[in-house]
This record gives sequence, C-alpha cells and structure tokens, in this order.
Amino acid sequence: MNTPTPGTYFDAMYARAADPWDLAGRWYEQRKYALTLAALPRPRYRRAFEPGCSVGVLTRLLADRCDSVLACDRVPRAVEEAAARNRDLPHVRTEHLVVPEQWPEGTFDLVVLSELLYYFDEDGLRDILDRTVQGLEPGGTLVTVHWDHPVAEHRLTGSRLVSSLRQTPGLIEGCGFRDPDFVLQTFTRPLPDGTLPPTPAAAEGLL
Repeated sequence: MNTPTPGTYFDAMYARAADPWDLAGRWYEQRKYALTLAALPRPRYRRAFEPGCSVGVLTRLLADRCDSVLACDRVPRAVEEAAARNRDLPHVRTEHLVVPEQWPEGTFDLVVLSELLYYFDEDGLRDILDRTVQGLEPGGTLVTVHWDHPVAEHRLTGSRLVSSLRQTPGLIEGCGFRDPDFVLQTFTRPLPDGTLPPTPAAAEGLL
C-alpha cells in the first residue's frame, strides 16, 4: 500500500457512467445499506457526515435517521448526481470535497465511511481516521463498510482494514457484521468520563 488510488481513476469511472457501480440498482447494495442502517445503535442522529458519497443512494437512506446530512465526493459528477437524488430533502447538503485534505468544520455524531478507506495509502488512512475521531462527538457513532475481495485499485480489503480501525485511538468497537463479500464495523467515541452511551436495550429501559 505505497500510493493512494489516483483521482484519475474516479474521474474515468464517472466519465463512462453516471452510476458506475450501479449503487441504485443492485440488490447487493440494497441489502448492504439495510444492514448498515440496522447496525447503527441510535434511532436518530443530529448531524451526519458521509465522505465518498458517490451518487447519494446511501445518503438518502441516512437522511431518514438524521436531522442533517453532509455528503461529499471528490468527483464533481458524483456530487451532481447525489444532489439531484436528494434535492427534495432540505436537510441534506452535498459538497465537492477531497478528503482528508479538505474536511468540514464542526462536529458530527455520525460518520459513515462506506467503500472509502481502501483507496488510501498508509498516511492517508491514518489522516482520515484521525480527522474522523477529532470530528466525532463524544458518544458519537462511526460505521465502516468495505468490499472484502481483492481489487486492483484497492489498497486493502475489508478484512485487512479491521486491525487499522481497531487500533485507532479514541474509538471503541461495537457491533459488526462479517459477510462473505464485505466487512461492516461500528465504533463509538467514549463519553468524557470514559464510559459508553447506553445500549439500545438499556436506553429503552429493558435492563
């Protein structure tokens, strides 16, 4: 993992098709998104950040659980597609940002890194995870989802990302899902006293 995936790769993908990975059409993606949402420990979030949003399919699903969503991508055409898909949702904002060099101001109680981290080299991966922790509010949730098969343009698989995520200071691992095709993990930033927020069962008085 010596160099990040070049930006020209993404430009070429979107030059060939508006939705190059068919995120809006494949059952594989629909199922993965449903599992991603089900893994979130809280029913609702205040402010979510989704870098690498592509055409905004997951963005729209996150909008049902969030008061506001900031979605971004490095490819202008992807940003345009995501904005069009979510134009009827005033609490969704899409921006052209190249992470981790460009990072939004403020904090978030939900950060979604879906099919993103395997494009970075070691320094870039460390940078984006550090920025994620810094911008994640105490008690906030990080969810990561990554394809787990070798791809020429991917620097890592989902399985190989697991240790990097687990070793990131300031995150406590929660529930996850290991599929034959992808790896899903959730993490929480501890509260200021070092404890974790109540589990869903505890929050509803079941414990």
